Amino acid sequence: MKKAAALFAILAVCSAPVLAQNGGFVDPNAPAVQTAPTQANGGFNGPSVGAVTVDKAKTMGDDTWVTLRGNIEQRIGGDHYIFRDATGTLNVDIDHRRWNGQTITPKDSVELQGKIDKDWNSVELDVKQITKIQ
Repeated sequence: MKKAAALFAILAVCSAPVLAQNGGFVDPNAPAVQTAPTQANGGFNGPSVGAVTVDKAKTMGDDTWVTLRGNIEQRIGGDHYIFRDATGTLNVDIDHRRWNGQTITPKDSVELQGKIDKDWNSVELDVKQITKIQ
């Protein structure tokens, strides 16, 4: 009985942060579900290295840290999305915890920061931070 109670308590504590996540990508073709966005606190607020273009990012080495500015066009499955700027498109991987309560649509301009992930036949950005540009 004590083991079951302890297991239940551990599961309750571990699952609370997962259930509290808000935000993410909003597909204009999907039924709308509106939630009040929350704002994350803390972090660096100041000048950063300038953004690069998608074309430039595709030529950079594996694990290179980059900043891209543009729009997330659509979700292609799981945590994978298509990002577009003036020079082209790039597949991006955005884990659910990276949204930080922000709701993003294809019309919203965003700044993505992350690492280039190169395989032998593909290039994608592993997003570590996403910021909606006002």
